[in-house]
Amino acid sequence: MSRHVRELRNRALAVRLALAGRVHQYPEIQALRRFLSAFAVDCVFDVGANRGQYATMLRKDAGFDGTILSFEPNPDIFSELERNASSDRQWHVFNMALSDFDGMASFNIMAADQFSSLKTPSGEQDAIFAERNRVTRSVDMQCRRLESLLPELKRAYGFTRPFLKMDTQGHDLSVCEGAGDALHDMAGVQTELGVRPIYEGGTGYRAMIDWLAEHGFVPSAFFANNKGHFPLLVEMDGIFVNRALLPQEG
Repeated sequence: MSRHVRELRNRALAVRLALAGRVHQYPEIQALRRFLSAFAVDCVFDVGANRGQYATMLRKDAGFDGTILSFEPNPDIFSELERNASSDRQWHVFNMALSDFDGMASFNIMAADQFSSLKTPSGEQDAIFAERNRVTRSVDMQCRRLESLLPELKRAYGFTRPFLKMDTQGHDLSVCEGAGDALHDMAGVQTELGVRPIYEGGTGYRAMIDWLAEHGFVPSAFFANNKGHFPLLVEMDGIFVNRALLPQEG
């Protein structure tokens, strides 16, 4: 693709996102489009899928045509996720949570369903979140470790170069810990990085970046994951690349 064609495509994307009130997603989409192509990713683990917004963005905006495996614990919205994925033969959905153990756990459904989490809201969260990030009820939910689940999924869907995206509302580190050595199979990781507290025991962005570095993943891109709450940044997303895929120095 020529530089001029690429620039026209990027401008068209920016205009389309702006008209839809989604211009804040432009850096994420550009980073994903480049990453997924450059590292030949053939499967995206969409952990904390909600209604499938991320998977839909991958298809419509980032140009990803590989396998998508979406995990969503909230039974109230799983049926919507299932319906949204029903016409896409390469998009598969699972009503479960990924964590650092195999078993059952209590899952908190919040007043605004996108905040639902295995964790509880922080008493120190900003007032703007207090009403929406409030537990309305809890349900028992199956949890799986990615380390034990990955071999099953590889056999079922035949992928070789997966990418792990997490939006689990404060639980991303537990997902990574539950991946064990299987984490090294991932070409990259996209994680939500908390700057200000929203959940009790949630991992701060510095600790998450350090943990990933210790396990072989280095930053590729950072961007705000919402429209922001001026003047304080609450959360951002980071894309991290598996160091093993980078050219070796020396």
